[in-house]
Amino acid sequence: MSTIENFQFINSPLRLFHGDDSLRRLGAELDRLGCKRAVIFSGPFLEGVLLERIRAAVGDRLAGIYTGTLAHSPIPSVIEAADELRRLEADAVVAVGGGSVIVTSRAAAILLAEGTDVRSLCTVRDGSGGLKSPKLMAPKLPQFVVPTTPATASVKAGSALFDPETGDRLALFDPKTRAQAVFYDPTMLMSAPRSLVINASINTFATAVEGLVSRNGNPIADALLMHSIRLSGSNIRKLPTDDTAQRRGDLALAAVLCGQGTDHTGAGITTVLGHAIGARHEVDNGLVNAVVLPYVLRFNADSAPAGLSKVAAAMSLTQTGPGVLDAVLGETRRILSEAGAPTRLRDLKVPSEHLQEIAFASMGDWFLGGNPRKVTDAEQIYTLLDEAW
Repeated sequence: MSTIENFQFINSPLRLFHGDDSLRRLGAELDRLGCKRAVIFSGPFLEGVLLERIRAAVGDRLAGIYTGTLAHSPIPSVIEAADELRRLEADAVVAVGGGSVIVTSRAAAILLAEGTDVRSLCTVRDGSGGLKSPKLMAPKLPQFVVPTTPATASVKAGSALFDPETGDRLALFDPKTRAQAVFYDPTMLMSAPRSLVINASINTFATAVEGLVSRNGNPIADALLMHSIRLSGSNIRKLPTDDTAQRRGDLALAAVLCGQGTDHTGAGITTVLGHAIGARHEVDNGLVNAVVLPYVLRFNADSAPAGLSKVAAAMSLTQTGPGVLDAVLGETRRILSEAGAPTRLRDLKVPSEHLQEIAFASMGDWFLGGNPRKVTDAEQIYTLLDEAW
């Protein structure tokens, strides 16, 4: 008797508004949840026409504006943001910006609601090496997201914070902090520097590739990730010379597809190294991903033949069997090169003497569990880093 594959695909609801009229829906979405004191979160870039555009969309529901979010969401800035939500008696957060703004907004809502030390709220490894996230039961402020870059964070429920004192990366997870609605407005998307859009889109591309070759997955998640690769790969290589609102909008949708797909598949070493290097060395995660992805693909090749074939199909490559790896590596390098991405960690000013420390720090990242080839010790990571340096 034949059998079929067992899997579950349980997706969270997503209210997404895309295009010229998208921001006009923000007020109605706030009203839908009865929100009357919304606080806008952003970085210092939000001023002039952009600020007035968001103000108009929020209308008389605006309780205040916080512009103190920082790259990589360091813990002190998140605590400050939570204090600001408390002071303003907020009943909603409107996050305007890239991944760090979106993550800071979510994490601040968690700290505000739970009222305890951030480390007690984090995902940790249990005695068997598995991951355990505490159940954060307090109600959370609803999140409304207006991205300015193609950030996969827009549709996620996890929040990764950086501890500048220890160098640790802490993870908070609460499904109640998923965005109630996401608004892709062309004016906001065009406001970000092209370099930030390229870096964020490289992160999307690399993460989608990792999702397809991960240990997990199912046909529906695969479909999301394969189309994410098509959209991100075809657009980031053209963005340096042909930057349009349509292209940025497609890259934003690629980030949504990647964010939803990797909720089911996880990621792997490329994502882990982006985390480990990005905050420590003040480098955009996407640039780290661009450097290490080809090396990670080769590292994982023997453990992920089916995944590599899916990536090849997403890239419209025809090679099969033993030739798939070289074909995928060649196309990956072409896409990243045309996007203007770096090729070596030394190009990112990562000191070679820090590679060992980065390797050890990477071993504690929860995303390592999704890597198709099991990583047994930090020396494997160090060897890969040394090759990429």
